[in-house]
Amino acid sequence: MKTENIVIAVDGPAASGKGTLSRRVASFYGLAYLDTGSLYRGVGWIMLSRGLSPRDVEDAEAAAQAFTLDQLDGADIRTPDVGRAASVVAAMPEVRDALLAFQRDFAAHPPSGLNGTVLDGRDIGTVVCPDATVKLFIDAAVDVRARRRWAELTQRDSSISFEQVLEDIKRRDQRDSSREAAPMKAAQDAHLIDTSELDIDAAFTVVRRAIDKTLMKSAMEG
Repeated sequence: MKTENIVIAVDGPAASGKGTLSRRVASFYGLAYLDTGSLYRGVGWIMLSRGLSPRDVEDAEAAAQAFTLDQLDGADIRTPDVGRAASVVAAMPEVRDALLAFQRDFAAHPPSGLNGTVLDGRDIGTVVCPDATVKLFIDAAVDVRARRRWAELTQRDSSISFEQVLEDIKRRDQRDSSREAAPMKAAQDAHLIDTSELDIDAAFTVVRRAIDKTLMKSAMEG
């Protein structure tokens, strides 16, 4: 996908910090932001809310084809159950194909007249926007990511154990990295950033340096 707009692709596993960093990047550079994981979470939530099995390919494909962001108004898509459902439907080529056009259109035509976009997900730099201006892969040790997600989830449900969250993260990592359809992996030209020992401000400083360096190089070559 070629576009004159700035496209910043941010990939990485669950709870690596990519969502928080992506929102800060979008705000700092004045770009539109799309959490592509919310699309898959949305489809997963639709399946569960309708009493459908997330493993039913035909129903999941139909939900993805009819999906709009408006359907998420008032929906709680951040629960563990929805996260698991999202990882299941995201492994289906039919669902990924249905949502791919939406993501690419968003990148090519940023809303509100903005001159670029930040998309975060798991296959942005490799599949959705392989010609993105900047590619980042945000990662962290699995136990660090699990503790971050556990702290987030226990604010709503104190009964959730750290062990549960750790096991869930490990299962999602396995599904996301081993699926046949667009497996999660870093693009060859992505900046690899490990946030295991970085707070959000320090991580943002590293991310911003990588972006500025790439944008400057792109401008010089252009």
